[in-house]
Amino acid sequence: MGSTGPVARRSIAAIILGALIGLIGLVLSVGGVWLLVEGGSAYYLVAGVAMIVAGVLLARGRMTGAWLYGAIFLGTLFWALWEVGLSPWALVPRLVAPLVLLIAVMLVMPTMTRRPGRWKLAGLGVVATLLIAGIFGWSIAGNFIPPVQGNLPGERFAMADPSLAQVGDDWPAYGGTYSARRYSPLAQITPDNVGQLKRAWAIHTGDLPSSPDVRNTYGAETTPLKIGDTLYLCTPKSMVLALDPTTGKQKWRFDPGVKDDAIPYTAACRGVSYYAVPGAAAGAPCAQRIILGTLDARIIALDARTGRQCRDFGRNGQLRITDGMGQVRPGYVSINSPPTIVRGVIVTGHQVLDGQDRWAPSGVIQAYDAVTGEMRWAWDMMHPERSGPPPAGQTYARGTPNMWTIASGDEQLGLVYLPMGNAAADYYSGLRRPQENRYATSLVAIDVVTGKPRWSFQAVEKDVWDYDFGAQATLVDFPTPQGAVPAMVLPSKQGDIYVLDRRTGQPLTPIGRIKAPGGGVEPQERAATQRVSLYHNLRKPDLTERDMWGMSPIDQMICRIQFRKASYKGFFTPPEADRRSIEYPGYNGGTDWGGIAIDPARGVIVANYNDMPNYVRLVPRAEANERGWAPRDQARGNIGGAEGAGDPQAHTPYAIDVNAGWRMKFTGMLCKQPPYGGIRAIDLATGRTLWDRPFGTARTNGPFGIPSMLPLTIGTPNNGGAVVTKSGLIFIAAATDNLIRAIDLRTGKTLWTDVLPGGGQATPMTYSQNGKQYLVIMAGGHHFMETPVSDQLVAYALP
Repeated sequence: MGSTGPVARRSIAAIILGALIGLIGLVLSVGGVWLLVEGGSAYYLVAGVAMIVAGVLLARGRMTGAWLYGAIFLGTLFWALWEVGLSPWALVPRLVAPLVLLIAVMLVMPTMTRRPGRWKLAGLGVVATLLIAGIFGWSIAGNFIPPVQGNLPGERFAMADPSLAQVGDDWPAYGGTYSARRYSPLAQITPDNVGQLKRAWAIHTGDLPSSPDVRNTYGAETTPLKIGDTLYLCTPKSMVLALDPTTGKQKWRFDPGVKDDAIPYTAACRGVSYYAVPGAAAGAPCAQRIILGTLDARIIALDARTGRQCRDFGRNGQLRITDGMGQVRPGYVSINSPPTIVRGVIVTGHQVLDGQDRWAPSGVIQAYDAVTGEMRWAWDMMHPERSGPPPAGQTYARGTPNMWTIASGDEQLGLVYLPMGNAAADYYSGLRRPQENRYATSLVAIDVVTGKPRWSFQAVEKDVWDYDFGAQATLVDFPTPQGAVPAMVLPSKQGDIYVLDRRTGQPLTPIGRIKAPGGGVEPQERAATQRVSLYHNLRKPDLTERDMWGMSPIDQMICRIQFRKASYKGFFTPPEADRRSIEYPGYNGGTDWGGIAIDPARGVIVANYNDMPNYVRLVPRAEANERGWAPRDQARGNIGGAEGAGDPQAHTPYAIDVNAGWRMKFTGMLCKQPPYGGIRAIDLATGRTLWDRPFGTARTNGPFGIPSMLPLTIGTPNNGGAVVTKSGLIFIAAATDNLIRAIDLRTGKTLWTDVLPGGGQATPMTYSQNGKQYLVIMAGGHHFMETPVSDQLVAYALP
């Protein structure tokens, strides 16, 4: 009787694959032991040991190795579903790489035997696996699209706007008006026809980085104004352009000559301000003025018609806000947000370069006459007895909280609303003075006539998380049982949204207090409780180990180890020096400078938000010195880099090292699972969520900085705001995918997109000229968001 011969055979492919699986198993085993010791999941150790065995068997040509790996994959599948259910992005690092290895095992199996039909069987197995994976992925992706949770209200309010100017054909202020609603009553572009939107024109501003180092600071954040027959915008280095609104053709250009060394953390100009001089003759020089704040801390008044400086303002058309501040090194004091003008008074704050020195220049708020430039008042919180410049030989108090973002204003009440930042040295509070502790991370209402605070509202006590108010407050009439109340909607970086009576600062919606974690390097400084909004917040639940992410089980495991090693006690975890701590939301979390938009007729808030943690450590002074961390004005100080990533915080015991977004150093991927950003519609009257969707696609994101080009909605980091129109559209760019979108206000569904020539980290605006509605966005990119730098302003209109 003849023999059929052996069916097994040696396979080079099996040896290579077995070695690879075994090596991966070894890494998972070692990391799995570490994770288990830190109190984490046992899966990685178990899977790692099993993969070592499977790899050895495969390398030795044993078919049992293939079957064992199949069992490992099934176990991984059941474990993944147990951990995260059907959340698609959470399943990616758990299943995609193991699935690729499973397919490789199926393809290698025929090389380990001589049985007839072995390749057909392997092919069928691969096809079946891919088919099942595709169906599974399609089904869970469908489950990832959140449903609309509530019906969109109809037009139910008739809110007055206390501003002198009104939005319509024009867009006369950064937020539309100084009420900052970012709402337009224009309705030519509708949900039905927005798909026909085309580029009407595009222009180059000519302001591009002069060197690679400067490129790492650029962030074009401007929102143009439109008044009459002209658009006005500013560039990263404070140049001003006046354009024809129908063609983009330049009418005039003004260059203030800002030098590169004046650039603070970001070269940005969010916008300019407009002022019409009361009683001035039509056409008279400087009867209409553009007020510009520059990166090198000047305020300049320009003739809106010609771009020439208004010589009757300040000293030949300009003034310096650093007068009275004492020593100010280049880059330490800058104006990157448009001043607010109420009752003819220009009110300006300024950015003080973060993280450099506890005794950095003052955060004093200053006000000037919009015609003459004469100082009206200065609010130095450490010297409430003063109302003007400091006496000779003295300076404004150094290191005080500043207002780097945009104020809103009420012309009728004569109040300007200042979203205040923190005292210098954000992450150490022990040297702060009582007045700083009172006004830091607060909204302060200032009487525009006297320059004295009328009231203040503090969101965070003794802030060591860089949770300064970044967003402009939005003025509304808030419905109450007693009738409409003049109010403001105040969003925050930590995700809380407050509604306050803008006359008194009293909350109109519930506010509670939560127990705050103690500890850190200054346990005696930490507040026992912190304030939270019970009306609405954008925060997601506290992080757990299961929320860790990566592109494979290995980097997900590393993130899990980092999570377990760090100090994390939930919201308001204080920073530590002997280990990392997790700050969630991070300093870019919740609502930043882009603010919110509100439809005042329907009573709907539109809020785009970030959902990312920071990985933080206070670095003792001796260690910081060894690393060469020094203030930027010293020889070894550097320009550029992520905010907080090696900031010296001179004259405190600690420097600060912030891993913004908590990214893996090797791959650049974020340790928290997506989404990293979202957009939400909220009922103003009740605080109820109408819909909430991840915001931003993965097309420009990927490991090692390589764009994936996947059109999948992942929810990306975003900076910049939205504009809402009467027709029920939301226009927004902001995300890192370089797209501008039109979103249906009713459902949150994206109706139209266009690819921008650079990152769209700016707030768009809309206006009408000669009966045609236009949409305009600055597509200048942003170094922090790692989007392409450009100098293009793009306008859209219907054909």
